[in-house]
Amino acid sequence: MNQALDWSLLQVFLALAEAGSLNRAAPQLGQSQPTLSRQLAALEAALGQTLFERHARGLRLTAAGEALLPAAQRMREGARELSLTLAARDQSLAGTVRLTASEIVSHHFLPPVLLDLRRQHPEIQIELVASDQVANLLERSADIALRMFRPEQPTLVARKLGDWPLGFYVHRDYIARYGQPEMSNLLTHQWLGYDQSDLMLRGFAQAGFQLGREFFGFRCDNQLVAWECMRAGMGIAVGPQALAARDEALQRVLPEIAVPPLPLWLTAHRELRDTPRLRLVFDALARAFTGEVKGLERASTMPG
Repeated sequence: MNQALDWSLLQVFLALAEAGSLNRAAPQLGQSQPTLSRQLAALEAALGQTLFERHARGLRLTAAGEALLPAAQRMREGARELSLTLAARDQSLAGTVRLTASEIVSHHFLPPVLLDLRRQHPEIQIELVASDQVANLLERSADIALRMFRPEQPTLVARKLGDWPLGFYVHRDYIARYGQPEMSNLLTHQWLGYDQSDLMLRGFAQAGFQLGREFFGFRCDNQLVAWECMRAGMGIAVGPQALAARDEALQRVLPEIAVPPLPLWLTAHRELRDTPRLRLVFDALARAFTGEVKGLERASTMPG
């Protein structure tokens, strides 16, 4: 057995153990399945042990793999702690800040904020993960996150920027073809729903309508796609009032249905919050989005 194990091979082992298959682990690591197979074979050869059994659904840990897993997980935690400690000691503005936000926020609201940051601080490089999947700040998937919920981990700092008002919208071309959606006829209209998420179904249930997913003639979990389909005239979609206000061809409908606003939270790892460039980006985002949300809240309380 080789005592000097390659940490990169142990990372492959952890990814395979947690994903349960080469197919699922490959995109997480940004590598091909054949490459992962070769790396796993190299690790098993170094250990002189078989770590996984192959079966129809993927991979299953052997007894040797089960024994190795806790030690590999402890090594990963140690590597994360070391990474955070070194990052927190970095007092230079120059460097990279990795940011994550939803696709709607990334596409429609972040660009002018990031433009100002780049103009004022070109020494700071920005990496943006535009995704509706929740990135794990504790695993350094991102340094700063704009999220629509409050994080629970005590090692994260969080600042609530406000509540983001939502509404139901259609394109005026849809109204010209199908008429005005109203409470009396809302179930006869075309609705754009989610595919895997049951968020809208639960919302309808709270409003007294017990519906199945087949009620939605078009379903997509990608909110950018759903919004553009609404703008193309396919039906009614839910979305931020701030985004709808930018398009005069959109009309808000069914204001009688209360849509809970989305809380907007800005989060970062507690240690990284005191790194100058991260603090600068964190504060710039807080200023920009606090102003945005306050403007939305004022507009949503105006008559008409």
